[in-house]
Amino acid sequence: MTDTTSRAAMLEQLAALGPFFTVQEHTADSAPIPPWHSMSELAEDPDVLHDRVTETQAYLAAAGGQSPDAIEARVAASVTHLGLVARLISPALALAVLGAAVPSLALEDLRWQPVLGGAFPLSLPWGPSIGSKGPQDLSIGLFEGPIPVIGEATRPFAVSEHILWGNVASAVNGAATAITNAAPHLAERTAHLAALLLAAPALRDTHTTFAETGRFRRRSCCLIYRAAPDHAGPLCGDCALNQH
Repeated sequence: MTDTTSRAAMLEQLAALGPFFTVQEHTADSAPIPPWHSMSELAEDPDVLHDRVTETQAYLAAAGGQSPDAIEARVAASVTHLGLVARLISPALALAVLGAAVPSLALEDLRWQPVLGGAFPLSLPWGPSIGSKGPQDLSIGLFEGPIPVIGEATRPFAVSEHILWGNVASAVNGAATAITNAAPHLAERTAHLAALLLAAPALRDTHTTFAETGRFRRRSCCLIYRAAPDHAGPLCGDCALNQH
């Protein structure tokens, strides 16, 4: 995104892939202007993430006609975490697939609006990038940047590291699947970059990809099935507990 026209075109391409890829942009190093917030608050202020988890807990409870107390805090925290990492990974992967440099993914450089329901508004900085367009830079930008920081902030809610990194792997696969479904001509490059991300040391033992079918299965569970009454909700398609 080297000039206004090309950046606008790239933003349109991202939006065409779906809501989890849609982003806005802001000038690097600019202060967030309400209703935008710096995403660094998720790591720096425990109350921000706590409020997000509590709101998710109430949202999940309402969906199942239950009291918020019926939803375990760790379930709401895992669902919150999955939503956060998926929202960051999706546009980052898509930019790499489209051959664009990925802007800085440091939380202090990102802006968000903490609304619930689907993909929350996200803004990426216009200016600095994490380096070249190579997959290694993307992996470093994500897995040595915001992803472990958000994971560490979530750990006090009693969500295991195994589940947290499983959420990340699931988010990578989910983003790749969404890109391929929306733009089949990008399938080959998407699969290549997603495989490289999933081979990163942090994710290497979090999933299985079956050679015969290419099907992805994580080796953990995001726990969302436990948000349903009697903990009897449906399992995600990539869940370790799903035997189908």
